[in-house]
Amino acid sequence: MRVSAENKFGKKSQVRLETELRDGKVILSDVYFTAPFKVMLPFYVRPDYMQVMVLSASAGIMEGDDQEFDLHIKENTSMEYLSQAYEKIHKMKEGMARRHTKIVVEPGAYLKYAPLPTIPFKDSAFENSLDIRLKDRTSRLLFQEILSCGRAARGEAFAYRFYHNRVSVYQNEELIYLDNTRYDPKLFQMEGLGMYEGFTHLLNLVFFHIEKSEDWMGQVRDLLDEREDIEGGVTRISNGDAAVRILGRSAEALLKISEDIQNLREV
Repeated sequence: MRVSAENKFGKKSQVRLETELRDGKVILSDVYFTAPFKVMLPFYVRPDYMQVMVLSASAGIMEGDDQEFDLHIKENTSMEYLSQAYEKIHKMKEGMARRHTKIVVEPGAYLKYAPLPTIPFKDSAFENSLDIRLKDRTSRLLFQEILSCGRAARGEAFAYRFYHNRVSVYQNEELIYLDNTRYDPKLFQMEGLGMYEGFTHLLNLVFFHIEKSEDWMGQVRDLLDEREDIEGGVTRISNGDAAVRILGRSAEALLKISEDIQNLREV
C-alpha cells in the first residue's frame, strides 16, 4: 500500500543505532538520524548496559510519514531502547503513515525493546513492521508493545481507519515468531469476542532466549489472577520461549504489570 500524502520531511525519516563493547564498556559506535528524530546520550545502568532514548520534534506520527529504524546490537553488548513519550498517531484525511524497524541481535548480546504505548487517533491509518534477527540462542531479546484503542475519553475508541502491525522474529534465518495483526474497525467488531472483549488496551510481552521456568510461569498466572482490572495469559511459543498477552483498561496499569512480571524471581 502506498503512502498517498507527501512526507513533510521531504524524505524517509531514519534512525540508525549500533552498539559496540570497548574496554568493558558498551558504547554507540554508530548513530545516525534525520528529522524529526534525535538520539539522547545514553544512560548507564552499568558499564556494559545502557539505556538509549529516541526523541522526536514532531507531535506524533502524521499523514505521509515514512520512517525507518535500524538497531544493531553487537556481540556481548546490552541495550534498552526507550521512547520519549506515548506514540500518538494523528488523524489523517485520506492517506496513511508507515514505519519499518530492523533489529539485529548478535551472539551474547541483549536488547530490551520497550517503547511507550501507542495511541491511534480517530481516522488514523498506520502500517508498522518489525524484522528481528537473533543470531543464535545467546542472542536475547525482551520485546514489549502496548496498543491503545485510541482516545477513549474523547469517544474515539477504535475510531481509527486501520492499524496493521507485523512482527517477525528469526533465529539463524528460521522464523520462530510471527504476529501479523490487522485491526480494521470497519471489518471487525473490535470490542467483541476474540478481540478486545470490552477492554481498551493490549500488552504483548515476549522473552526471547531468556530462560523462564514453569515455576516462573506459575507466578505470572498467579499475578494475573490477582488483578481484577485485567485479563491475560502466559504461554510458550514453538521454540520454548515465554510469551505474555494481557488486556486492560489503561496503559499505566499494563506498564505496571509488565514491570511486575519482569521483576518476578525464579524459584
